[in-house]
Amino acid sequence: MPAIPQSSAASIGSVDAQRVENAFSLIAPKWTTWSAQTLAQQGSPMRVRDVAAGLPFVSEQLVGKRLAQMHADGLVTRIGDRHGAPYQLSAFGASLSQVHHALSDWSQAHLSLGGRVAGAERVEDAVRRLHLRDSTAVIQALDAGGGGSMRFVHIAEEVGLDRGWTRQRLNRLQVDGVVARTGPRHGDPYVLTDAGRALGPVYAAVEHWSDPVATQDRSAPPTLTAPATRTHTGVPLGADNVRTAAALRRSAAAPSAVFSHAPQPQPRVPAAVTTQSAPGRGR
Repeated sequence: MPAIPQSSAASIGSVDAQRVENAFSLIAPKWTTWSAQTLAQQGSPMRVRDVAAGLPFVSEQLVGKRLAQMHADGLVTRIGDRHGAPYQLSAFGASLSQVHHALSDWSQAHLSLGGRVAGAERVEDAVRRLHLRDSTAVIQALDAGGGGSMRFVHIAEEVGLDRGWTRQRLNRLQVDGVVARTGPRHGDPYVLTDAGRALGPVYAAVEHWSDPVATQDRSAPPTLTAPATRTHTGVPLGADNVRTAAALRRSAAAPSAVFSHAPQPQPRVPAAVTTQSAPGRGR
């Protein structure tokens, strides 16, 4: 796969927002990254029950549904057409690794998730913050101002969205740490946080991955080299079930071959832009 072009924060405005969000929609469903990582680590076809065995915190039925959707989206292929035929990553699915690394790097540098968090869970958390409709366009509008602040009515005009919808989207991005309001009042302007301004490499990776020329044939199986282990690192967020936590602790003995990022300091948003209300984080 061709290398992703070098990018900077300026590339936020150069990407096709709709294309980025369409690409995000393929990897946003919960357990998609976990399933892709498990298949990549195995390096050979796997039946649903075998993928589920590698993800003891997910039911086999849910793994089956997720793999079926990934198959419909071209991320995996099946070896044969019989019921229970095994899955493997397609070339399109295997090429997700660069997107995963870009999301993981961004999360490590700019999001404080607390505790030991699995690389796949970190990626899925990052996608949940970015994939919602019109989020990319709102971020682009704020970025186009050269780092300056904008009132939500001006953002709505710039993006061409209903004001109520724009405020809803800004509230969600605010909760997710991508934008911040410059004061406590509802009319105070919004700015991108450090995390928001650093999204250029993520968007560049996602847009590049979604290019059918760059990713070649979506259905062709990749040539994968099985790594030494099939383990995941850390515990997924919200895994407060005793069985889940115990299973994940057992699987945390070695780092993932796909996600091997060392912890990095977590930059803080300046106090001037964090004096804001905290709307609820509804999904």
